[in-house]
Amino acid sequence: MSMFGTEGGGFDMNALLAQAQAMQEQMANAQSELAGKTVTGRAGGDLVRVTMTGAGEVTEVAIAPEAADPDDTETLGDLIVAAMRDANAQVQALAAAAMPQIPGMPF
Repeated sequence: MSMFGTEGGGFDMNALLAQAQAMQEQMANAQSELAGKTVTGRAGGDLVRVTMTGAGEVTEVAIAPEAADPDDTETLGDLIVAAMRDANAQVQALAAAAMPQIPGMPF
């Protein structure tokens, strides 16, 4: 559907509005689909796992008993951060793949 009329190169506002509405529907469908997916970020050879929805909501943090050293809580904190980053990167990759492509947009 072209937003430019064929007569005299006029601008077709109805076509533009229809395209915008279609894009909105595609975005809403993609966001709904993402929210139903889950990813799991891992760190330390599976010592820490973070599960997150495609919408970025953390649903579970699993810590292996051997990761919980009371004398070294800093390493555990680093592992949790690394697992969160891994899960977040997976969510971003899912979102990039699921979102409709917009011609002329840089993302």
